[in-house]
Amino acid sequence: MEQIVIVGAGGFGREVKFIIDRLNQIKPSYELLGFYDDNPELSGLINGVPFLGTVDDLFAVNNPMNVVMGIGIPAIKELLNTKLKSNPNLKFPSIIDPLAIIGNDNVVIGNGCVICAGVIITCDIVLKDFVTLNLSCTVGHDTLINSYASFMPSVNISGEVVIHKAVYVGTGAKIINQLEIGESTIVGAGAVVSKSLPAKCTAVGIPAKPIKFHD
Repeated sequence: MEQIVIVGAGGFGREVKFIIDRLNQIKPSYELLGFYDDNPELSGLINGVPFLGTVDDLFAVNNPMNVVMGIGIPAIKELLNTKLKSNPNLKFPSIIDPLAIIGNDNVVIGNGCVICAGVIITCDIVLKDFVTLNLSCTVGHDTLINSYASFMPSVNISGEVVIHKAVYVGTGAKIINQLEIGESTIVGAGAVVSKSLPAKCTAVGIPAKPIKFHD
């Protein structure tokens, strides 16, 4: 069994532990050592495994260690990866729940992705590094999802969609086919994206429309 730690001990981090536990029930694969988190109020055990310290403590790891991001916010995932990749001992495997359905035809999944139960990824799809697909998301054919993008539960992505880096899509949103969502854009929960969206905006509603822009 390979050793693994989770960065982020909030709600999603604890759900990542749930995925690791499920994987180990089927085939013992990972020895979960515990959580790293910068919350100063954390200590002791979290869902039965130890709190190990702050993220900066991972710089002192001098043996091979698997790290999984238990974080859904794209900008934080990118910031932490930028910091942690300076330690060559750290590896970032993709963690995929046993009840995710992933097609066999030209599906490419990068490093550090988290794919939860009920996710369906069909065919001719690329997920780049550190993509998060939460419970029961669907991704249709010929879709490209760039690094650090995060999708909350029950997001439906139709075919031939391009999602740029660090996009965040809220629970239950739907993205119609042949659209493009610009870098760092936020799509609100329940929105229906029926036209392409520019970079660095927040879009809400049915149909989804930008209501503000951000840096």
